[in-house]
Amino acid sequence: MTDRAVQMDLTGKLLIAMPGMGDPRFEKSVVFMCAHSDEGAMGLIVNKPTGDLSLKDMIEQLEIGDGSCEREIGVHYGGPVEHGRGFVLHSGEYVSAISTLRVDDRFGMTATLDILEEMAAGRGPEKAIMALGYAGWGPGQLENEILANGWLTTEASAALVFDTPDATKWSAALKTLGVDPLTLSAAAGRA
Repeated sequence: MTDRAVQMDLTGKLLIAMPGMGDPRFEKSVVFMCAHSDEGAMGLIVNKPTGDLSLKDMIEQLEIGDGSCEREIGVHYGGPVEHGRGFVLHSGEYVSAISTLRVDDRFGMTATLDILEEMAAGRGPEKAIMALGYAGWGPGQLENEILANGWLTTEASAALVFDTPDATKWSAALKTLGVDPLTLSAAAGRA
């Protein structure tokens, strides 16, 4: 047996935080993985709303458009890295004229101001989540956290990411794996 790192690509998948992972910032988090390679990983927490900030508030603060934004989209805590920077995770039909990271056919992520301008004007992506900050991992860090039972992984669906209420996304993500949240233990073990 060789001592090589496990090769995995979690781009476009969901990470589900396990109880007792040790980092309170990620407690009961569901993270959409925007990019994952041997150089590291980047994702957005999709189930932790800021509670007091909406897309409309952001557009007003940035003085974008004419103030007639009708879209009601909450702003999420996307993660502990660059928490002053905005990211929009959105449905795949939208592509920014400046720069969109195409995750796959179903999802894209745009971090340029033009998407907010489009949304303020009533255009832009059909479905979207606004996030401040992101979750980032260095080379091999995420793989080690998964091996230490910090995260479960599952397929991402647009319905789970965009349509499921934030308060139930964690348990809904676990249920896609057939896991009942009540049966999870904070203690990890190895067979």
